[in-house]
Amino acid sequence: MRVSAAQIASASLAVLLAFPAVIAQSSEGAGASAGVSKVRIVRLSEVKGEVQMDRGAGGGFEPALANLPIVEKCSLRTGDGVAEVEFEDNSSLRVAPNSEVEFPTLERLASGATVSSVRVVKGMAYVSLMKGGENEFDLLFGEQSLKLSPASHVRLQLEGSEAKLAVLDGSVQIKGADGLEEVPHKRTVTFAMAGAAEPTVDKSVASNAFDTWDHNADEYHARLAQTSALSSTPYAYGLNDLAYYGDFANVGGCGMMWRPYFASAAWDPYSNGAWAWYGGMGYSWVSPYPWGWTPYHYGSWSFCPGTGWGWMPGGSWMGVNNTAAFAGVKGPIVVPKVPIHPPRVGGPGLLMVNQRPLVRSEVGSSSSFVFRRDSAGLGVPRDELGRLNGFSRRADVRGTASTQVYFRAPVSAEANGRTSFAGVPSMQRGSAPPVQMSRDQMGGEGRMGGESGGGARMSAPTMSSAASESHVSAAPSSSGGHGH
Repeated sequence: MRVSAAQIASASLAVLLAFPAVIAQSSEGAGASAGVSKVRIVRLSEVKGEVQMDRGAGGGFEPALANLPIVEKCSLRTGDGVAEVEFEDNSSLRVAPNSEVEFPTLERLASGATVSSVRVVKGMAYVSLMKGGENEFDLLFGEQSLKLSPASHVRLQLEGSEAKLAVLDGSVQIKGADGLEEVPHKRTVTFAMAGAAEPTVDKSVASNAFDTWDHNADEYHARLAQTSALSSTPYAYGLNDLAYYGDFANVGGCGMMWRPYFASAAWDPYSNGAWAWYGGMGYSWVSPYPWGWTPYHYGSWSFCPGTGWGWMPGGSWMGVNNTAAFAGVKGPIVVPKVPIHPPRVGGPGLLMVNQRPLVRSEVGSSSSFVFRRDSAGLGVPRDELGRLNGFSRRADVRGTASTQVYFRAPVSAEANGRTSFAGVPSMQRGSAPPVQMSRDQMGGEGRMGGESGGGARMSAPTMSSAASESHVSAAPSSSGGHGH
């Protein structure tokens, strides 16, 4: 079997990432007890629609951007939107609309194992844990604390005075009258939010409108991790996104580099982004691109004449304070200056940087998606439009490339006097399949509502940013450092 140069680079990256990550985690800061580090590298991996985060920096809840680091005591809440959080080992947490979660504990033990606790304050969340390892994960709600086993996959929904835990895969330990009880998969446990009533176990799991979104995201992480040749490292910091949104290539005269799709020689990696303040740790550079995690916390960017910017692995892993990455940038750009002072009390903890107009790929109409050169994947939904390399080549030549799309989702539902989304809209390439309808829904001549024949299409959903990733505002901020 022939092994491509890109596969060799990917495998080498896996080896390189495994060791500096451990060193960085154990050397940055320490917890209250010896051998416990409070420094973790957990990230907000996806944002769609209305999502806010309180980073404990004194500014309260602020609009959330993908690739924001999540540290202990952070809180995350959604309105008409959804969010995903990715942990170092590729485990993930997904937060449904109108929900709120907190992160009371994010620690790393001297052994390298992580200890995480997530509290669901309201709404619904999914947790999907990777197999193996000694990492600990506790799911909290009300007065309950549940210990999730490796490879477990659960859905927790708080509904008034009750909480329903659906064990989709793996197992969960709950406290009962006789001590800890192991609940296997395909069971639903109902808890009373107040009082001492014993939880009840039902031998079935009811479906939910957000299950498809959760399942597709879970498959994305599992599939990309396996096919990218990067799965051998236990520190999978956004590597799935590197595999989907770009590729390694041997660039003549510059060596092996990873480059994002939809990036010409004119694009540069530091024109757009944000400075996020974290108390006690300083400012963190946050990239708006869906793949923009690993290349801004590890390795360096270099400019290759005639080709453009590429990222190369190497060096040590950078934690929340990733400003050291700017020292390694080699090329003809003006690197944004790190803000000197912390934000003023009550002031914004996010400082936007837009040194040039931000280019986005986006839905062009209800039935087309437009890829734009120099968008570098911004706006391209994760894992919904198939392989991107062909579209990237066409956009590089013509400026844009497009494909026919349609949308599938239960669009909206009424709750508490307002319209909210009952599912997450997903974009599909091609034409919408014909809608199968009963005779009662059809007119007497086999036509629906007097319309001429043909399958009905679902119009584009209206959830804010439903078909795209979070974005950085094109309007520069008036405060902060250079480029604000």
